[in-house]
Amino acid sequence: MKWQGGRRSSNIEDRRGMGVGRPLAVGGGATTLVIALLVYLLGGDPGEIVSQAPRSPPSQVGTGGSGDPAQEPLADFVSVILADTEDTWPALLSGVGATYVEPRLVLFSDAVESACGFQESAVGPFYCPRDQRVYLDLGFFRELDQRLGASGDFAQAYVVAHEVGHHVQNLLGTSERVQELRGRNRANANALSVLQELQADCFAGIWAHHAQQQRQVLEPGDVEEGLNAASAIGDDTLQRRAGGHVVPESFTHGSSAQRVFWFRRGLEQGTLEACDTFREGR
Repeated sequence: MKWQGGRRSSNIEDRRGMGVGRPLAVGGGATTLVIALLVYLLGGDPGEIVSQAPRSPPSQVGTGGSGDPAQEPLADFVSVILADTEDTWPALLSGVGATYVEPRLVLFSDAVESACGFQESAVGPFYCPRDQRVYLDLGFFRELDQRLGASGDFAQAYVVAHEVGHHVQNLLGTSERVQELRGRNRANANALSVLQELQADCFAGIWAHHAQQQRQVLEPGDVEEGLNAASAIGDDTLQRRAGGHVVPESFTHGSSAQRVFWFRRGLEQGTLEACDTFREGR
């Protein structure tokens, strides 16, 4: 990607290197953390899926900032991608009578306290609609590359754009409607979650479409990196990687084929209308 000359966002909160109070009962050890990474990767509101164990009040020490200089180029990159989403979404939402409110992106290490509760890095990047923040441990990009085989800067940009896609859903009222429907019909809860996640994939594609059309940021191979990332985090692929059977009824994010389809659709068409996963039901 051609990102080095891009604008940096002012909506980055750097909480790396800050200690956060841990739950009184965590349990599970390293194996549980690996499974959680695979199962909850790129979730919407992890407050719904992480058990509400009693926890100690959060305590924070330090002033933020990473002790690892190798992370600084990644932090810079994330700031540019976030800024690019800020330049893309206002006009798109104004076209449907909505106002784009810029989200904040929180960089953290190991664990973080959000309005959706205490979360460890193992849940992966997530968006919390209660405080309109995206949360990201930059170490996740290493997992994305080394454990899941999705390498490249555009794969990393896709991750950020997907979470911003959840923010767009929140602004449009989609997240609230999905929550209401899930509460009324628990049998369809997973299916509704899949449709919501696929729409966030499509919204990530919309961002990429306009970033390329307006700012020509993509380079040869970038689209393939994004499609590979979408495929790598499909529920069926993750279930196979975890050594289990593929159980479509348990999907919460969609299959690899579905995630690739919807990301590509947003990328090719670049419109909100193209991303109505709920109407098409797949």
